[in-house]
Amino acid sequence: AEAMAASHASGFPTEGRCSYYVEKKKRFCRMVVAAGKRFCGEHAGAAEEENSRKRILCPLDPKHTVYEDQLTKHLKKCNSREKPKPDFFIQDINAGLKDEAGIPEQLVPISSLSEEQLENLIKKLRKASEGLNSTLKGRIMSHPALYDALNDPKNGDCATKHLKQQASILGNIEKLKLLGPRRCFVEFGAGKGKLSHWVDIALKDAEKVHFILVEKVTTRFKVDGKHRKKNAVFERVQIDIQHLCLNKIPVLREGTLPVVGIGKHLCGVATDLALRCLVETYAASFEQRNEEPLAKRIKNDKTEKEINTLAKEGNETNVPQKWNPVAGIVIALCCHHRCDWRHYVGKDYFRALGLGAAEFYYFQRMSSWATCGMRKTSLEALSVSTKNIVNQNDDGDEHEDGGHRSLEDSTESLPGILTVEEKKKIGHLCKLLIDQGRIQYLQQKGFSPALQYYVDPLVSLENVLLTALPTHSSSPEITG
Repeated sequence: AEAMAASHASGFPTEGRCSYYVEKKKRFCRMVVAAGKRFCGEHAGAAEEENSRKRILCPLDPKHTVYEDQLTKHLKKCNSREKPKPDFFIQDINAGLKDEAGIPEQLVPISSLSEEQLENLIKKLRKASEGLNSTLKGRIMSHPALYDALNDPKNGDCATKHLKQQASILGNIEKLKLLGPRRCFVEFGAGKGKLSHWVDIALKDAEKVHFILVEKVTTRFKVDGKHRKKNAVFERVQIDIQHLCLNKIPVLREGTLPVVGIGKHLCGVATDLALRCLVETYAASFEQRNEEPLAKRIKNDKTEKEINTLAKEGNETNVPQKWNPVAGIVIALCCHHRCDWRHYVGKDYFRALGLGAAEFYYFQRMSSWATCGMRKTSLEALSVSTKNIVNQNDDGDEHEDGGHRSLEDSTESLPGILTVEEKKKIGHLCKLLIDQGRIQYLQQKGFSPALQYYVDPLVSLENVLLTALPTHSSSPEITG
């Protein structure tokens, strides 16, 4: 390092390094060069001996260059080339209706609305929310699988916060009788895969357990290598939920393995895409199977005792029961300000209330007041947002306090007609209304859904859990 510093100071490149002087950085390029060469591949065009070969920008990704005479060869192996799509990729399969009108273009930021316009929006919100119970039931739970991790003295605040959330989600999965053998857990927005990891630990030696971890970006620090090897199979699928067709994944092709959809802090639009992926795209693909008698099919599938019991009950009453390949859904909600009307599953619910794309857009933006309304001063706001950026880097599956929000949503830039506390309440109402559309959607698709607080707001301001079971398998104990 000293030699390198010295050579730069004396105006010469380090031995074995590129001789190209980077004007912007006021130093020589530090790339290692091939034997006998003076310049690295990127700067070879500047070298006299390479002048006969021209380097051009790669058409797939202009961030790097390539020899013009080797372009054809390079395009076949360039990392930015379009990879062949897997069988389970079907363009926009979970996106909703194609002909849907999007958000009107003339919509302005909330900060540009007049006080009268804002008051009218809030009136519409209060009218639409009438009769909705704005206080959800508390279902703060834990699970012995996380006992040791939760009590580890090495934990910082951030680690404890995430462990409490994972423990409560796990406790809720168990309460819904979804934690058992012979099923497939699909974790949406899996990130490092920690939620599936704890489900796996809780299941101990349960047989025939499959995990599918859905994440659209490559993720660092995955816990995929830390799972038990026996009886459980982990499969990571890199895809946007919008294009995911679950019944094209080999293990789910037959629909004999009940699916449990799970997620921790699934950002706005991703929740809607995941719900449609499960209850429309996947469950609907097996509707033809419903013509076959349930008892016979379940006997063939050798699934759980409780499902056999349901089959008997169905036969006794001579009611044709539907076999639902989705056994349950447990998703911790997050970031309603990142929803998208085009993909929202509750459009019918909004329309029935006389609301449309424009109202949804503003309610979605105002939902952020629920998690940023406690900022008192710009200085405090700065420290909060800085803290959250650090938290997000530590565990990228949570975006509370609006790591992604633009300044137009912050409390400071709005007409001063509302107190911080009022804004917070309005934000919660917006979240509740958006979630209520999801509840109605699930009810119409044959599920018994519920919303509950699953952690204390001091642990996370994004503390609402959406759960759903197929209607025919619900019982008072589970839904109450």
